[in-house]
Amino acid sequence: MQRAAALVRRGCGPRTPSSWGRSQSSAAAEASAVLKVRPERSRRERILTLESMNPQVKAVEYAVRGPIVLKAGEIELELQRGIKKPFTEVIRANIGDAQAMGQQPITFLRQVMALCTYPNLLDSPSFPEDAKKRARRILQACGGNSLGEAPTCQAPRREMNESSQAAPALSGGSCVRMGSYSASQGVNCIREDVAAYITRRDGGVPADPDNIYLTTGASDGISTILKILVSGGGKSRTGVMIPIPQYPLYSAVISELDAIQVNYYLDEENCWALNVNELRRAVQEAKDHCDPKVLCIINPGNPTGQVQSRKCIEDVIHFAWEEKLFLLADEVYQDNVYSPDCRFHSFKKVLYEMGPEYSSNVELASFHSTSKGYMGECGYRGGYMEVINLHPEIKGQLVKLLSVRLCPPVSGQAAMDIVVNPPVAGEESFEQFSREKESVLGNLAKKAKLTEDLFNQVPGIHCNPLQGAMYAFPRIFIPAKAVEAAQAHQMAPDMFYCMKLLEETGICVVPGSGFGQREGTYHFRMTILPPVEKLKTVLQKVKDFHINFLEKYA
Repeated sequence: MQRAAALVRRGCGPRTPSSWGRSQSSAAAEASAVLKVRPERSRRERILTLESMNPQVKAVEYAVRGPIVLKAGEIELELQRGIKKPFTEVIRANIGDAQAMGQQPITFLRQVMALCTYPNLLDSPSFPEDAKKRARRILQACGGNSLGEAPTCQAPRREMNESSQAAPALSGGSCVRMGSYSASQGVNCIREDVAAYITRRDGGVPADPDNIYLTTGASDGISTILKILVSGGGKSRTGVMIPIPQYPLYSAVISELDAIQVNYYLDEENCWALNVNELRRAVQEAKDHCDPKVLCIINPGNPTGQVQSRKCIEDVIHFAWEEKLFLLADEVYQDNVYSPDCRFHSFKKVLYEMGPEYSSNVELASFHSTSKGYMGECGYRGGYMEVINLHPEIKGQLVKLLSVRLCPPVSGQAAMDIVVNPPVAGEESFEQFSREKESVLGNLAKKAKLTEDLFNQVPGIHCNPLQGAMYAFPRIFIPAKAVEAAQAHQMAPDMFYCMKLLEETGICVVPGSGFGQREGTYHFRMTILPPVEKLKTVLQKVKDFHINFLEKYA
């Protein structure tokens, strides 16, 4: 091998244009001949294979972006290449991405974010003063008065004293450096604003900024707190109780952490209500093979859209107190309540109203996000969790774990601040903000009722009232012949149904088997986010498809 390399090097000296090709070719041929004398070595085996990889990661499934979505992407590429289909576009109704479905951003939020990202705009008369006020407050709390990079550097109107170490107040232009990290728990003033928001929301129940952790969306907070909660082995391995149907983040994180999933079933016949007797059944059965330690609640529900009553929340809290369970309350849809008979009640508020025996003892982590509500700012990945009654030593461990990822995106933290600190009456932007917020939520309420009504007109489809959140989870009848066809394709029956729906109509929805459902029942989840006219088209296409499907497999 060394000789071959030397022969190649020998051909690399200075050459005239005419001699270069001949000498290089000759050296390469000689080197090749030498290499052929030695037997060719077999290729080294890969270190990372499906057999050697972390089995917990291999067990993770996430239906919302699963096989049906991959197929949708393939069909989109085929449409772009001019391949004819019985439709002209793929409608991705599989995920709750509001702005991808055409929802307009909230003006005030985008104004503040623009000012924070490019502070030179603070001089612009195009931005209202209340937006500038919030941007200045956020920027002054960030390292270097910056959460992003700006291409220019301008001196502020008020010069900084040469001996001063403090950052100048931003009243116009600013010397903007590269975006800075924040504290691992989040920017202090934003955590203060979150605490003030929770206090207002809960009618004066106090919230401590020190119990607030800013996160990369709610998902980051949920997976982080579960990492700390999961421990033990064998029958002492942590059991995590989740609703069925569930949002598949929970089953995915449980698989990744090698925890034990403990299913409790929501009551479909009673508008997906949570029944405490079902919780008792689930926890007693689980004690035979694990240590049930965590109870997860999604309210309003995803994918089911139910809104829990105050009495139900009281019963759940009492059950958690009785069984010594750590409560996780996923409340990202707290602004999305449409039924006039329903109202959002936070677990934190109900816990405190139940008295100190509960409020001083039940450990609770609750979550919120910029992605849902009326904001629909999925891309910023902003969120928070409030954790109460956490052991002081565990609090230190939680901050340590959060510090490993340095901090959540500071732009996402700023977006969360605007959600919890919107314009108030008397401020310049209040009227426009209120109109936009009410318009988004009003449209969602109309679309929730429209979806429920139209689905319930289709033979073989039943849809419970969509009390909240952003999805329908209708139950579908699948004939026996279709079940057999699905088995022949090695698919779950509802996956087979959804794949056929996609291939024939271009509508992408997620099979209920990806969320969990009682054996023998079939569902799919579909977002209600498309504009009203497009939603009507989607619902009509689903109706026509379903009727044809029943006829084909009758």
